Amino acid sequence: MSTILIVEDDPINIRVFTKILKKRGKFEVICSEDVDYILTVAGEGKVDAIVMDVSLTDSTYEGESVDGIRITQLLKADPVTQKIPVVLVTAHAMQGDRESFLAKSGADGYISKPVVDHQAFVDQMKSLIV
Repeated sequence: MSTILIVEDDPINIRVFTKILKKRGKFEVICSEDVDYILTVAGEGKVDAIVMDVSLTDSTYEGESVDGIRITQLLKADPVTQKIPVVLVTAHAMQGDRESFLAKSGADGYISKPVVDHQAFVDQMKSLIV
């Protein structure tokens, strides 16, 4: 069974994403916004894909406040974790945001919140896990 790491700071979104991915996708799910933990579990090969919130309120790395874009950059810059698919999720759904966020982060996909089409979300995650 594939494991998805959800990096999200909103408890409601965590519950919604977890329920969708477990029930519809039959995925194992772990959740954290602790950057050291995220880098560790990814580096140890314990996750098959990551759902990454763009705007995180409490995440820090090496004493600096970081968002999902920066965490994705860290993952994609490391040869050990660069192949793990990362899908950005954000409520910032203005025209051009998708392209900008994908280009800046190196992420593999983008979904705007709220996630309305649950099956499309699951299908996108499944398509990224090989």
